[in-house]
Amino acid sequence: MKKTLHVLQLENGQNDADLARVRLEKYGIACRVERVKTKSDFVAALERGDVDLILSDFSMPRFDGLSALQIVRTRWAALPFIIVSGTAGEEFAVDALKRGATDYLLKKDLDRLGPAVARAIQEARARTEHQSLEEQFLEAQKMEVVGQLVSGVAHDFNNILAVIIGYSDLVKEELRTEHAGYKYIEGIRHAAEHASALTRQLLVFSRRQEIQPVVLDLNDVLKDLDKMLHRLIDEHVELTLDLEKEVGRIKADPGQIGQVLMNLVVNARDAMPNGGRLTIATRNVTVDENYSRNGTRLPFGHYVMLSVGDTGCGMTDDIKAHLFEAFFTTKPKGKGTGLGLVTCQTIVKQSGGIIAVHSEPGKGATFEIYFPQTDQPVKKITRSEEAGPLPRGTETLLVVEDEPVVRNLARNVLMMQGYDVLAAADGREGLRVAREHKGQPIRLVIADVIMPHMGGKMMAEWLRSSYPDLKVLFTSGYTDDAIVHHGVLQPGVAFLAKPYNPAMLAHKVREILDTP
Repeated sequence: MKKTLHVLQLENGQNDADLARVRLEKYGIACRVERVKTKSDFVAALERGDVDLILSDFSMPRFDGLSALQIVRTRWAALPFIIVSGTAGEEFAVDALKRGATDYLLKKDLDRLGPAVARAIQEARARTEHQSLEEQFLEAQKMEVVGQLVSGVAHDFNNILAVIIGYSDLVKEELRTEHAGYKYIEGIRHAAEHASALTRQLLVFSRRQEIQPVVLDLNDVLKDLDKMLHRLIDEHVELTLDLEKEVGRIKADPGQIGQVLMNLVVNARDAMPNGGRLTIATRNVTVDENYSRNGTRLPFGHYVMLSVGDTGCGMTDDIKAHLFEAFFTTKPKGKGTGLGLVTCQTIVKQSGGIIAVHSEPGKGATFEIYFPQTDQPVKKITRSEEAGPLPRGTETLLVVEDEPVVRNLARNVLMMQGYDVLAAADGREGLRVAREHKGQPIRLVIADVIMPHMGGKMMAEWLRSSYPDLKVLFTSGYTDDAIVHHGVLQPGVAFLAKPYNPAMLAHKVREILDTP
């Protein structure tokens, strides 16, 4: 029971109110008793929202207990309501209990008041906890449905994005930068990249994507992302990197760290519509009994803190209380999905970290993320392929893809690089094409993992039984947990996630062909 109970007492006489308070305190219940006599005062007290329990006389000159009970059960259904009467008999007591009273006492028997109040408060809290568990269960079910929906849609959406990104890159190769249509193609390309990032965000939020943590230096990640982060903010926002020189190593997925930073930077930008300062900092932090940081609770140990702070509008305590809830947003309709911060929290938790926010209205906001340090050596992050001519080849390849536009895109890209390319719509057709092929031996199969009739994994096993030296590159637009069951994400298996662009495909194909 909380330290001081707020009891609202509907009672005509002050002596009876004082007596109730004395009996409760004698029982060990610290309370503040607020006495009211009229309906308007009764409702006004309830609307303030801090009442824990109601004690009500049964009959009063201008108001009565049953009328008060009806008001409470209509608008504040969970609030404990105990009738304390000096005259009403058993018949009235039964009627009151049927209408929803928590208990019924006679004023001459106030020795029962303490136990009755304690029991009522305990039952009310049990109901609240039960309701909270039910809401959490329903929320978990909703998130599972969202996850299943995302998993099903992601495949088709990633196929569409692969085509948009792929043909955009091919058109850009044909146009000169000064061509009038070049900037339009770039706009289409950037929109497709944004859609791809949103898909990944949904997958992280629904926990349908496998993380690939590596040991990394957080400063290196930030330096790699510096240019991209500058593109996310407006010109009147000043972005500063304040990086500790010898920052500790952490284990996390670098792509997801980038996603966290993008979400936080975009939120900071939107909080500073008239400009301001945005500071991204790293610090080594040792948490022990002497460490205190605005109430942030962390297990003892060594951490790397990543902070993103702005000088924007700040947040109230009420907003901060809902900040990491799914679909909660303070942005105007159509400007925010309500998934950014809950995605950040999910990613940080998957990396073993903790995220906290410190903010006051008018004083900006600072998000602090604590990642546990590791002693393992840093694994260098592979950079994307540099711009320039795509690698070429003359080998014979087989593209097996059930989506015609994706199949034609991959075939055209590889043929443009000099390869002899065969194509098939599913695993069965892939086996037939391979058997009937009479020319140069097929060196590599690019196969979608999940296809109708026969998937890429089974087809590859059949082909390898006849062609032991055949190499295979698997592709898929499905979520990671959907394809992990096919054994494709195991170490040593070549895999290219959709959506991919022509450069990614050409480099990956050449890399596999050149690997002994």
